[in-house]
Amino acid sequence: MTDASLPSGHAPVMPDEVVASLRVRPGETVVDATAGRGGHASLLAAGAGSEGTVVLCDLDPENLDFAGRRVREAGGGTVLEWQGSFARAPRDLMGRELAADVVFADLGVSSTQIDTPSRGFSFLSDGPLDMRMDPTGPVSAAELVATANEAELTRIIREFGEEPLARRIAQKIGRTRSESPIQTTAQLADLVREAYGSRAASSRNHPATRTFQALRIAVNDELGALDGLLRQVDEAAKAIADGRSTWLAPGARVGFLTFHSLEDRRVKRAFAALARHGLGTVPARMPVTPTEAEISTNPRSRSAKLRVATVGDST
Repeated sequence: MTDASLPSGHAPVMPDEVVASLRVRPGETVVDATAGRGGHASLLAAGAGSEGTVVLCDLDPENLDFAGRRVREAGGGTVLEWQGSFARAPRDLMGRELAADVVFADLGVSSTQIDTPSRGFSFLSDGPLDMRMDPTGPVSAAELVATANEAELTRIIREFGEEPLARRIAQKIGRTRSESPIQTTAQLADLVREAYGSRAASSRNHPATRTFQALRIAVNDELGALDGLLRQVDEAAKAIADGRSTWLAPGARVGFLTFHSLEDRRVKRAFAALARHGLGTVPARMPVTPTEAEISTNPRSRSAKLRVATVGDST
């Protein structure tokens, strides 16, 4: 089944594995930190049941609205929608005197964002160079490409895209924008291919793949938000150990679905630190990955890794 054939336009990755790993129980409070089109949230809400609470967070207001309607139509308990960065969720939970039993974050880009040319996330179809998950965000990819100096562009593309030709690509961007603005995804993809030169023919993926990833991460401050949430998980674990109330309930299950090494390394290290300091447990050293059957029907799941930790003592 393709994403386009689904009513939501998006196939949730590893749905069975997510449900089995997070073990939602009736009456619990579940936070889907990246609600997207509500695929995972609907499944987790079913576990929480009519007495449960489901909190949906997303930067994209259109996706958040869709997810909210989808979860409510599926039945269940209380559904709350919070538009904005998931790094703010802990503060908002405490403001409502809620403690999450389950927190889940799917860090992949929604298929509806990738497949909509006007959102400017993909080089597969030409569109405005935007990449903002929140369309009202302060800086689009076109503005970043137009204003960042070559040293900063090199850093972004090298660090966030792990692109070995980052400096060459940044220099190509600098030369091109001095003659005319870079405003579309096709323009950017073409100039990255030109920067690759003869190497483009032997590149396993499209030469622009890493550059587009890097700019998207920078535009949406994705790693900053992830670091912020992981830091707050650690702080909550310490509060639980001290017997203080916080935004996580004792025994909370926290899961992250990552799609590239920059994210996975951060989650792996944070969870290892929890276990090392006696603040949580990690049931498996290795992440859960998709089956070959899932990859064959949903190729975008190929790089996914699911890691889950239990925070504090559930007794």
